[in-house]
Amino acid sequence: MMDWRDTTLGQVCDEVEGVIQTGPFGSQLHESDYLPTGIPVVMPKDIIEGRIATESVARVSPEHVERLSKHKLRSGDIVYGRRGDIGRQALIRHDQEGWLCGTGCLRISLGEAVVSPVFLHYYLRQQDVIGWISNQAVGVTMPNLNTAILRSVPVRFPIPAVQRQIADILSAYDDLIENNTRRIHILEQQAQALYREWFINYRFPGHAKVKLVDSTLGKIPQGWRVLPVTEAIIMNPKTTVPADGEKPFVPMTSLSTDSMLITDIESRTGNSGAKFKNGDTLFARITPCLQNGKTAFVQCLQGDGDVAFGSTEFIVMRSNTVTPEYVYLLARSAAFRDNAIKSMSGATGRQRVQEGCFDKFLIAEPDGCQLAAFTEVVRPMFSLVHSLATKNTNLRRCRDLLLPRLLSGELDVS
Repeated sequence: MMDWRDTTLGQVCDEVEGVIQTGPFGSQLHESDYLPTGIPVVMPKDIIEGRIATESVARVSPEHVERLSKHKLRSGDIVYGRRGDIGRQALIRHDQEGWLCGTGCLRISLGEAVVSPVFLHYYLRQQDVIGWISNQAVGVTMPNLNTAILRSVPVRFPIPAVQRQIADILSAYDDLIENNTRRIHILEQQAQALYREWFINYRFPGHAKVKLVDSTLGKIPQGWRVLPVTEAIIMNPKTTVPADGEKPFVPMTSLSTDSMLITDIESRTGNSGAKFKNGDTLFARITPCLQNGKTAFVQCLQGDGDVAFGSTEFIVMRSNTVTPEYVYLLARSAAFRDNAIKSMSGATGRQRVQEGCFDKFLIAEPDGCQLAAFTEVVRPMFSLVHSLATKNTNLRRCRDLLLPRLLSGELDVS
């Protein structure tokens, strides 16, 4: 343990002539500067699980980046969000070199001479370190982080060779998690694309041999029937959950905006809220959760007979004459969501879907053969998504058990 050094981020920064600074002020970068294409600007909302999510990242022209060049990010930099979730930080990767540190963020740039950026990234993810930073944060209702707090963060690290070994071990877990996450998104996109091809564009296998006939929805394949969605799907089915004992509980925060997955399931007593079981779809009824895309497919309960409960702001959708996978993919479709959003009413910021809107929403229900063929293709995709998500949960658990033991020197990597 004699090879480990105790210091602060500020002392390391001064030693290597590094940078610990805030992002540009709001007066330097306006909302009107953002473009559909261009160089990404990292905001606090983009910092997710130690990485930068690019799905909704803001972008600006190269001219703006050069104008604010002191905020340009380099590979190995660490970016913090300044407000709210104080422990949220991400490591800038090689392919993110030249992006811009946005308003509301702090940037740490210390190079590699003294401390490995990857090692430091993991060091700062420790719960003890996050707790220390949170205790120093300024503000009661909305904690704020600043450069003085970051400079005073105590850090402890071994010689560079050992730092790299520790970073490699922990990175291997995150690389597997990222690969599985990428596969999950691909599977989700494939399933949604198949749904659109088969049931919106009517380009299912053998479609050329099926005649299109007139209907209230326009031309639909012969043998399909037009009906209100509430005949094909049961909305908020009656499901009993015992009041006694603890049961799985799913809050709104556990739903993803772009995936079927349910994360961070809690255990609670009581039975107030939406009730559901495996195969059901959870559809957010309240703004802005619905507009943001919060929708989930339940396949995380241990047994098919198990029942869970969750937020009162869920609409539970259960298959009746169609399959569970069809229900989820319909709930993700643009037309279905637009219909629900247009029905919303209530006070600003608390508007809710009016369930009567589903009685008026018509679908062209596929015949049994097409529905069975579709389900045979997509059901394994849904199962694989669940399997990969379970693997990621186990990988995170193993990584989080190793992390403090490696970073304290308790485990000797040699």
